Amino acid sequence: MPIYKYRTFEEAEKALWNFHPDEVYFTKVAELWNYANKLSPIIYPKGIFKFKNIKEANKQREKFELKNAKKCSNFRERNPQLFTQAQTD
Repeated sequence: MPIYKYRTFEEAEKALWNFHPDEVYFTKVAELWNYANKLSPIIYPKGIFKFKNIKEANKQREKFELKNAKKCSNFRERNPQLFTQAQTD
């Protein structure tokens, strides 16, 4: 794997962009999102919700996602052995 040097963080960040995605790229992105969803699914309450505007809807979605993130964080804090690398001698 080649090593690249960049003068700025912005240059390095731009090198990660894919300006010409193809079918394989979208397949890999879909696989990544499916894998992430299996590791930590966001559970939304069932039902139909009515909102006065998009701002309210986004606020509610953020509450659901924050609740899920806190649940994941609490799980990591209670089970640190699952998230640390094994020390080998």
